[in-house]
Amino acid sequence: MLEISISDESNRYELTELAKMFVPVEELDLFAQSPEAFCVPDAASADRNAQKRALYRFLSEKTGRELDWGILTGVRPLKLFYAAVRRTGSPDAAEKLMASEYLLSRCKAELLRNTWDTQQTLKVSADSRATGLYIGIPFCPTRCLYCSFTSNKYSADKADAYLKALRKEIDAVAGMMEDRGLFAESVYIGGGTPTSLSEAQFEELVCTVSDAFRRPETAEFTAECGRPDTITAVKLKTLKNAGAGRISINPQSMQQKTLDRIGRQHTPEEIIEAFGLARRSGIEQINMDLIAGLPGEDREDFRDTLDKICALGPENVTVHTLAVKKGSRLIEQDKDYSYRQGDAVKEMVEDAAAILGGRGYAPYYLYRQKHMTGNLENVGYCLPGTASVYNVRIMQEDQTILALGAGGVSKLYYPAEDRIERVANVSNYEIYIDRIDEMIRRKEAAL
Repeated sequence: MLEISISDESNRYELTELAKMFVPVEELDLFAQSPEAFCVPDAASADRNAQKRALYRFLSEKTGRELDWGILTGVRPLKLFYAAVRRTGSPDAAEKLMASEYLLSRCKAELLRNTWDTQQTLKVSADSRATGLYIGIPFCPTRCLYCSFTSNKYSADKADAYLKALRKEIDAVAGMMEDRGLFAESVYIGGGTPTSLSEAQFEELVCTVSDAFRRPETAEFTAECGRPDTITAVKLKTLKNAGAGRISINPQSMQQKTLDRIGRQHTPEEIIEAFGLARRSGIEQINMDLIAGLPGEDREDFRDTLDKICALGPENVTVHTLAVKKGSRLIEQDKDYSYRQGDAVKEMVEDAAAILGGRGYAPYYLYRQKHMTGNLENVGYCLPGTASVYNVRIMQEDQTILALGAGGVSKLYYPAEDRIERVANVSNYEIYIDRIDEMIRRKEAAL
């Protein structure tokens, strides 16, 4: 048991989160009273980062571990890099500041710098009326072992009822935007797995979204196609005809044993077939999601997956580090998975950066989550000129993002204060249906 005394309530949450990155919470006594306990300096004698550095060094000495992301516990480290650039006047100085102020490893400080460099080439709208749109479909064919998202097994009747309520919210939000002179810079249909809908339901959804929000100023229209076993030529044609220029096909792994283990009902061959369908549909950009650290996979399995994905040539590859979260079946089976697999997953993430970098991909956005294996990160890689506007905007929090559907959390941006105000829809899709008028009123009041 590690004995630590945290007396500063104003910084207690972040200090606690940092401690949990080293060892499970049951191995910590964070309010120890014994004279042997390590006392975190009070804010009166040290700033918050100094407190975290002191705790980090104590925990590192006791556990023999170092964290690549140092004292950072937040989701969006790139926002701190942007702030460091403004503070120091140059990205080179910002890179050094991130290493000294936050104890980042050299590789993570470089990752932030390289991601920043890529984002400088991305053209985003300077118009204050530009917004992002997210539309959530909370249905999947099956629930994956690691999943903790708002997702439900698809049935036609349930989806019909949900789409009826969603259509009402879409119409209402389109009217609100028109009244206020707002337009959608990007539109993103996510989930769940939107393509788990029937072809007819999917066509109704996509055409409704396109008619409501796509304008000449809209730079990007993305749809998550997710599971390859839900992708058909008809659905792809629907997307192409509706103006979608980007889709995501998410194999997660190209190993059959892994797909079976995590509850996927498709094969690697079906992934390749779905990718070919997408290419032939004429959709310009394809993203593919992979997960490093899936149960039972070793470094060679992951490298093999990377090689097979690179051979297909998608414009974007997003490499997720497995996050073992509450609500997933995996955490019920092995609550300490993320601690035990950290070193192995770190090698996988490093391999991804090297292999993708060698193929001409550059990091263009990144974010972190709680309970990530090895306290690592998720990184989106892109070929030149193919970075996703929506992904960059949602992580930078420099634009209003309106989120529709069950579980959607809208983020209203106030540039004068550099502040975000959140407006949430309920997560349960049945409650969402019953309370759809309330969800609409919430957005009306907030806007």
